[in-house]
Amino acid sequence: MANKIHVLIEGYAKEIENGWLASSTTTLLEMNDKKIVVDPGCSRPKLLEALARVGLKTADIDYVILTHSHTDHILLDGIFENAKVVTSAEVYDNDHQIDHEGKIPEIEIEFTRTPGHSPDSRSLIVETDEGVYAIAGDLFWWNETEEQKTDYDSLIAHPDPYAKDLALLQNSRKKILKTADYIIPGHGKIFKVSK
Repeated sequence: MANKIHVLIEGYAKEIENGWLASSTTTLLEMNDKKIVVDPGCSRPKLLEALARVGLKTADIDYVILTHSHTDHILLDGIFENAKVVTSAEVYDNDHQIDHEGKIPEIEIEFTRTPGHSPDSRSLIVETDEGVYAIAGDLFWWNETEEQKTDYDSLIAHPDPYAKDLALLQNSRKKILKTADYIIPGHGKIFKVSK
């Protein structure tokens, strides 16, 4: 079976008076007969509605993968009663924890370290019939007041108020832009990489 990718929820981010109205892009992968949710976000109604649109329930999900540990990406990881949860370094199956060192049993996903937005950021590289997808978490993200420019120079230079090391962030971005045909950002629309 070929790997399939569906964006369930397009991530959004809007600054409000005392914080943010935001939830991450939530992606469904179908791989090796497994159903995998990447970054379930933090809006329970939107997540349940998105799953229902593709004929799934929380119990149908085998794995939840988290690109990094920010709350707007991970808050709902516990609602999938049968899923193993995968962080940047560990797999949790209820209270059973193992270190994965980039290799997950039953699924073939390449984790690529992409620090910059946060120290633990990882991107997932997934090969499909349409090309190579990078589910990049907040390596790339836009708030609703920003134009989503996807030319190479704009992507490399786009500011990230959470990045502590801009050079590190830019190196991670360059690495993913070289690898991927399509990028699924943490907040914003999926885009094709200009080669």
